[in-house]
Amino acid sequence: MDAQNPAVNGETLDFNVRGMTCASCVAHVEKALAHTPGVTSASVNLATERAKVALAPGATVAALVKSVSDAGYEPVIEAIELGVGGMTCASCVAHVEKALRGVPGVIDARVNLATERASVRALAGPGLAERLRAAIVAAGYEPRGIEAGAGAEDRERARRNEEMRALQWRLVFAAIFAAPVFALEMGAHVIPGFHDWEMAAIGHEMVRHISFLCASIVLFGPGLVFFLKGVPALLRGQPDMNALVATGTLSAYLYSVVATFLPQLLPEGAVHVYYEASVVIVTLILFGRYLEARAKGRTSEAIRALARLQPKTARVERDNQILDVDIDDVRVGDIVLVRPGERIPTDGVVTEGASHVDESMVTGEPEPVAKKPGAAVTGATVNGSGAFSFRATRVGADTTLAGIIRMVEQAQGAKLPIQALVDRVTAVFVPAVFAVAALTFVVWMLIGPEPRLTYALVNAVAVLIIACPCAMGLATPAAIMTGTGRAAELGVLFRKGEALQTLREATLIAFDKTGTLTFGKPRLTDLVAARGDEENELLRLAASVEAQSEHPVGAALVVAAKDRDLALAPCADFKSIAGMGVTGLVERKTLAIGAERFMATLGVDATPFSEKAAALADDGKTPLYISVDGRLSAILSVADELKPTSRAAIDALHAMGVRTAMITGDDARTARAIAKRLGIDEVVAGVLPEGKVAEVERLREANKIAFVGDGVNDAPALAAADAGIAIGTGTDIAIEAADVVLMSGDLAKVPTALAISHATMRNIKQNLFWAFGYNALLIPVAAGALYPVNGMTLSPMLGAAAMALSSVFVLSNALRLRRFQPPGLAREDAAVETREQLKEIKEEAMTTFSVKEMTCNKCVSHVTKAVQAVEPGAEVKVDLATGRVDVTPSPRDAEALAKAITEAGYPAQVAA
Repeated sequence: MDAQNPAVNGETLDFNVRGMTCASCVAHVEKALAHTPGVTSASVNLATERAKVALAPGATVAALVKSVSDAGYEPVIEAIELGVGGMTCASCVAHVEKALRGVPGVIDARVNLATERASVRALAGPGLAERLRAAIVAAGYEPRGIEAGAGAEDRERARRNEEMRALQWRLVFAAIFAAPVFALEMGAHVIPGFHDWEMAAIGHEMVRHISFLCASIVLFGPGLVFFLKGVPALLRGQPDMNALVATGTLSAYLYSVVATFLPQLLPEGAVHVYYEASVVIVTLILFGRYLEARAKGRTSEAIRALARLQPKTARVERDNQILDVDIDDVRVGDIVLVRPGERIPTDGVVTEGASHVDESMVTGEPEPVAKKPGAAVTGATVNGSGAFSFRATRVGADTTLAGIIRMVEQAQGAKLPIQALVDRVTAVFVPAVFAVAALTFVVWMLIGPEPRLTYALVNAVAVLIIACPCAMGLATPAAIMTGTGRAAELGVLFRKGEALQTLREATLIAFDKTGTLTFGKPRLTDLVAARGDEENELLRLAASVEAQSEHPVGAALVVAAKDRDLALAPCADFKSIAGMGVTGLVERKTLAIGAERFMATLGVDATPFSEKAAALADDGKTPLYISVDGRLSAILSVADELKPTSRAAIDALHAMGVRTAMITGDDARTARAIAKRLGIDEVVAGVLPEGKVAEVERLREANKIAFVGDGVNDAPALAAADAGIAIGTGTDIAIEAADVVLMSGDLAKVPTALAISHATMRNIKQNLFWAFGYNALLIPVAAGALYPVNGMTLSPMLGAAAMALSSVFVLSNALRLRRFQPPGLAREDAAVETREQLKEIKEEAMTTFSVKEMTCNKCVSHVTKAVQAVEPGAEVKVDLATGRVDVTPSPRDAEALAKAITEAGYPAQVAA
């Protein structure tokens, strides 16, 4: 039962409801359900938290969900992923989706041909998964489980490889037996004198008998799969690609059998055989499917590459022992040891040691990041030359890598709005092809030249064979899979596949300022006290209040006070007014720190500092004020340094024809100064956090808008925009609200995301043009439309070759996205060269020690601690086998460091 389609009479639905606590709740839910159109009866069980309803025609899942929700309770909606085997074309997708949507309780079902997966949203209830699998089986396809765990990708790949090998053997077998049929039947057309030799050496009847035998082996051996799948689909009234092939090849085969053994049943002049057509069609289609399977495997290469980054084992310290354990056995809280050059097994926090870690697989940034105790590390990133241990904080499905893979898989399984056109066409495509084939047969029989039956049969079969819903079904998902996979490699995650299309349509990209265009860490730049006030004393009092605040501006004042060695005092009655400022009581003085509009609400006149405020704002600084006991005491300013890539990102967007805007709480003068430095087109200033959504909605009236932000207060605006882009270094709330996530804080990824969106949508349109254009052009040709013009008809064999190649073309075109390079992105060889240069620089700045009596990893830890006690933050690489210890950068006093290592119990000296 679909969310929009009426239920079948007499149908019952059993689903879970949360939030009920008493008998009164039960009565409310029952009453709400009973009044839902199409519900004949409803009963609710408090103990099991389940509702059972009997449905009549007219009931919909959407109505049931609304009734329960409006009553104040929560109908439990479950998301289920299922693998689906046996799909070969867009019609298969339509049939599986229809079958799944017919299961009671299903809200929506989406099937992806390229990933061979179904994503289902349904009301949770007993036996839901089993009913979904049964629906797939009833539709004629094979339900499969989704592999999970550390080796899931390897097992999935092994299954695909096994299927490909089976397909390869069927292809080889078919080709072996098709070759003699093709040679015997077609040799006379290409080799002079072949026909005379054939008749003399083999004989007319024997040639046909040999062809019959070989054709039977091919059709009912390797080609049997078309009949096993196509005939049942035809009988169910849901014909697919297999039905087209089965009907076409069987028609040619049976006609040839009659011509061979019962020629008297055919009209004079129509006794021809088409064994070669049937066997070559089967062989060519198997060949096309083999190429298609190989290409489909390559479209998901990005997922496999990500999965391969996960180490299979981890070195864990348990009960004072170092154990190598399977990655699935690592638990939260385990102490994990990482040696130089190893991949980090899971997410955690460094406890001992130090190193530099290559995090490019997460952020796309090639430069290694320094790690020391307290620093977070991410699973699957690559350790440098140091050794360290860390406490595991997230394992298994909770790691960053698992989250990235999940995001990419979800995006790859999405259906873009443009897919709606494909769905409408494929819903009627195969039945329409059968109708065109039947019409072709009738027309040739009525007005065709002699032998009419032969022409009618050949052209009808050509129509059946040349039709290609495969290319239609693969056009969109293949491009989505490849495009989102390549984006992930570049540090851009499309959380929702739909964003590929919505971002492509963006005409304006709006940016939050703090933390997005800037680093989000303001610093105090100016402090001017009113006459008679002392600057340091005002800063001390203001910082005492701001120490209670979590705002970056407050942090800047606290840091400035500590830099001046000012002792902060306790603060009472602290209050923070969002977008305005803060107040508090310090040493019996009431202080207020905030913007001019905040001073105005407190009745404090800020005009004495108007000239200074204007000068600060013109310089791109944010003016703030301090009042003490209701009297204006000082003006100060903080400046947030712009990210070095912000200007380049804005310029790149302008080069792509996209306008830019900045939405900020800064006053208009400051905002305009910053926008001028960045080249931003439109400025929206003085916006309170709750006003960002309203501004985004206003800008949407004339533009397709994408919003880029990083903070908690950006989440509503990210959700309200046509496409929300979150900075991956920002808050989890912002990331959850966004459609696209930039894994690093580098704004150069914004034009990268936009460019890959453009490239993917362009690729999809090329694929759809080919898929639709191919059929629009060649189906009429196959039907014989050119015969009255130039006497041309299309051989079914050529039709089979064209049909097979059409899918391969679409997949090959999609695979071009794997080579996508966004504007301004450094080439891989350049990145490698940079890393090599960094390595050389590090080696030049390294000192090597020869250390004795190290026997185990505990020794390594002791030596590392000894080095870092003398050289805090140094990177230490220890080789147990040779006793070599490398310290980077070189210590200030190498001999003193060697002495410290020796005193720790391990005789050491500077290596020659």
